Amino acid sequence: MVVTRFAPSPSGYLHRGHAFSALMAAKAAREAGGRFILRIEDIDTARCRPEFEDAIYGDLAWLGLNWETPVRRQSEHMDDYQTALERLRAEGLIYRCFKTRTELLDEAARAPHAPVAAYVGSALPEAEEARRLAAGELFAWRLSLAAARNRLGADFDRLDFVEEGAGPVGEHGRIPASLEAVGDVILARKGLGVAYHLAVVVDDALQGVTLVTRGNDLFDAVPVQRLLQALLGLPAPAYRHHPILLGPDGKRYAKRDKAETLRGLRASGLSPAELRTELGV
Repeated sequence: MVVTRFAPSPSGYLHRGHAFSALMAAKAAREAGGRFILRIEDIDTARCRPEFEDAIYGDLAWLGLNWETPVRRQSEHMDDYQTALERLRAEGLIYRCFKTRTELLDEAARAPHAPVAAYVGSALPEAEEARRLAAGELFAWRLSLAAARNRLGADFDRLDFVEEGAGPVGEHGRIPASLEAVGDVILARKGLGVAYHLAVVVDDALQGVTLVTRGNDLFDAVPVQRLLQALLGLPAPAYRHHPILLGPDGKRYAKRDKAETLRGLRASGLSPAELRTELGV
């Protein structure tokens, strides 16, 4: 059975782009006779607020969407992410990185062809790590691409994913999960909890998601998520990326643009049917 999901972050009010993504996910499930799931991705506790979450439910109901309950809220399932993180740690696939953002930016400035996003490092010597931990220094858990390659062997270079839509430059079909430019991504931070990549692959697996529909701005996130699925023994859903909606000024819609939020459109008198017609969904 096809299972799709719409997974917004309650860090602001939804806009046209969110409406398009939610409607596309619901349409894919409906056309396949499958299930449509709503998930609230609220692990960013500094930005997520209850009033934005309440508004999500109201906006989606206004659009005419229905979803299964109870809704999974990431903040209520941190144990699931910690279990996955501990499994990766026990297998030597992650390491503590104590570098600050400033240090990483300085390194990038000295080596402009090695961007921060492609950082590759390694665990500190045991004594040095113990000293920093005892001093209470903050750190991030990074996924070691080198360790992942050793763990998967030849399968590392054979990782791929199914794209049913189209990526930014028209990618479609079975796509190699190219990891050359990924680097050792952050999976969690001390005191701040789990990061997006790990949470989303755990959630999709636990909720039985078989088709991920989302904007193609997240196309480049697939390789690292596909790698985590392989390392954790999780099923790999198919992906269906869609174009990002742009406003009249040619810029993508943003939560900070209050006039273009769904709440703003509702207040202006726009009906759900009119918005659906405009979006072509």
